[in-house]
Amino acid sequence: MSILVYLAFLFLLLLFYSIKEAFRNHVNEITLPYENFPNANSKLSIFFITDIHRRRISDRIIRHVEGKADIVIIGGDLTEKGVPFQRTKENLHKLSRIGPIYFVWGNNDYEVHPVEFRQLLIQHGVVILENRSVPIFCQTNEPIFLIGFGEVSFNLDSVWLALKDVDSDAFKIGICHNPEILSKIPPKKLDLLLSGHTHGGQINLFGLSLYPKGKLVQTDQIDYLISNGYGTTMLPLRFWARAETHLIHIKGKKEHFS
Repeated sequence: MSILVYLAFLFLLLLFYSIKEAFRNHVNEITLPYENFPNANSKLSIFFITDIHRRRISDRIIRHVEGKADIVIIGGDLTEKGVPFQRTKENLHKLSRIGPIYFVWGNNDYEVHPVEFRQLLIQHGVVILENRSVPIFCQTNEPIFLIGFGEVSFNLDSVWLALKDVDSDAFKIGICHNPEILSKIPPKKLDLLLSGHTHGGQINLFGLSLYPKGKLVQTDQIDYLISNGYGTTMLPLRFWARAETHLIHIKGKKEHFS
């Protein structure tokens, strides 16, 4: 009997931990210096959030990030089937307090009424990046390009179309919900790629999971960030892959002379 009690206690403890991990409001803050950033003295701060799904964005996160980010990037799966439009509307209203919003579609976003969803995005001034790029300016006259790619799992991505109007010498930030886009991007065509989709495996039993935990990877070809995401799919549980958002500071790398 004592073993059963122990196992029941252990199960409840793990369940509590998994629920807590799923509803964390963690902001992962990172600084990325680049030699080819337009101005060594300038900086672009991005609040990146992806895979919101059914969650209500916490006011705590908004208060923490407000005034610290220039723009907001939503990396797809803002919603899913069964999520009331009012909840999505409230989430967008909160995010708009931080700064202008840029959005790429995720696979679950297609589960809701597409016309109403698109209208909701437009009403909140959201810039929808569907295989296209937009220039933004950061304390400089030189543009930084945000490049959005379509959902890979539905074959809606077109790397050629997304990159066709981009200045080859400009600093380029790619956004795609699904990190599988990495295999389709030619070398050195992007400086940084932001993605989600995998949830870091969501249930990650010490490395045994459908996907590895989210991470930032820096190579000589491209830097890419795969986020664990903010929400969950199916069960509101996470294990060893806590919910997260990101505050990314991109700046010029100053030269040092000895």
